[in-house]
Amino acid sequence: MKSGWLAIGACITMAIGTSPAMAADTGAMVEEAAATLEPNRYVWVDPGTSDPVTVVVSIPQQRAFVYRGEALVAASSVSTGRDGNETPIGIYPILQKNEVHKSNLYNDAPMPFMQRLTWDGIALHAGRNPGFPDSHGCVRLPGSFAKKLFAVTDLGSTVVVTDQYVEGRTLDPTLLLTDTMQANSDRLAAVMGY
Repeated sequence: MKSGWLAIGACITMAIGTSPAMAADTGAMVEEAAATLEPNRYVWVDPGTSDPVTVVVSIPQQRAFVYRGEALVAASSVSTGRDGNETPIGIYPILQKNEVHKSNLYNDAPMPFMQRLTWDGIALHAGRNPGFPDSHGCVRLPGSFAKKLFAVTDLGSTVVVTDQYVEGRTLDPTLLLTDTMQANSDRLAAVMGY
């Protein structure tokens, strides 16, 4: 298995930052790797361009997909909210980021690399990732993936949580077309004072 990931990594390294066609090839490789990720695993081939970062979380796939502009650059297994504590679908701006954070709702549970999506307790953060919905509503990420994601997002970066399957070589713009995004953007502007 390690040799397979090394081969993918070598191919991806050659493709980074070269052309739209090679970026599409990279997206195809990330999408293929994402389909078979085990719990707590991810693939990350972000070339670090200045294009904005968008995160798409697919609840049925238990996956997070990371895009730079429209190009897929990373994917990870996740654990979303379990029955009774479902992760809410919608489009959210990142409202707050805190590298070292503890839950004020669940006994000071650690939430490393926390990126808040709602003011009532939903966030992306590093945490236990068994490969199925098991959180109190947050999106749990593998620790090293959460750290990388934390480093490339900004306040206001878009996170889409969907109940649809994502076929992710390129960002599907229809995922971004909802009133939820505008409402959340307005809320962020009010909080940030702009």
